[in-house]
Amino acid sequence: MSIKRIGLISGSGELPHVIALKARRMGLHVTAIILSPLDNKKLRSVADEAHRIHIGHLAGLISLLRDSGIEDVVMAGKVPKDMLFRGNNGISPDPLARRLLGSLKDLSDDTIMKALIGELEQNGIRVMKTTLFTNELITEEGILTHRRPERREWMDIRFGWDIARKIGGLQIGQTVVVKDRAVVAIEAIEGTDQTIKRGGTLAGEGAVVVKLSRPGQDMRYDVPVVGMKTLNMMKRVRASALALEARRCIILDKDRFIKRADEEGISVIGISKRMVSQD
Repeated sequence: MSIKRIGLISGSGELPHVIALKARRMGLHVTAIILSPLDNKKLRSVADEAHRIHIGHLAGLISLLRDSGIEDVVMAGKVPKDMLFRGNNGISPDPLARRLLGSLKDLSDDTIMKALIGELEQNGIRVMKTTLFTNELITEEGILTHRRPERREWMDIRFGWDIARKIGGLQIGQTVVVKDRAVVAIEAIEGTDQTIKRGGTLAGEGAVVVKLSRPGQDMRYDVPVVGMKTLNMMKRVRASALALEARRCIILDKDRFIKRADEEGISVIGISKRMVSQD
């Protein structure tokens, strides 16, 4: 990698911290740009320098990057989409962001992010793939825990794969909760953990969670991520299995995650099209 510094445009959560640590181990200078009103104190502790800029201030973000001599950025972390609907407590876009949002055909994740990336690229700023800094955290194919899925769970995983593919293609979400080949919950803007909470509460013990990337997923943004909070929510609602798309999902703190899943009796699988097609 020929670059010497990156900008890390950060939402909340663990992933920006993980990427900053990996980038610094690669010898890169990391400038964190934390999107206010969100914060990420853990990221601040490891970045070479950190700035905060309001999430709706697109012109200010571009100016900060250019003034800092940053030509390469990576985007990571959770930005709750419901901020779009909070008025003064949400995004409050500047004129450039308002013009960008007003030009969009819809407010799906892909539409917003592709427009944002296009604006950055027009200003000489390249957006890098998240996976360049998370290779060791990518979900491998196969059964990752000691406990294998039971026959009922395999049936739900295969059923959930088809549903998750369809909702992903419709830009609705990446996660479905299934019980006995019935869809109990699909992810909208609330995020994975709240979808599991809602679906698990409705399904009762034994729900299966399936999380896939969208068809044609752009690995520069919104790569599916799970972590200990996800596992804790599954334990809370007594969900029994988690299927993640192999080579397309990130597991934060992977070794600890798998160890904890084993302790809780939750089966974790890196699923692929080949696997769901098998009898």
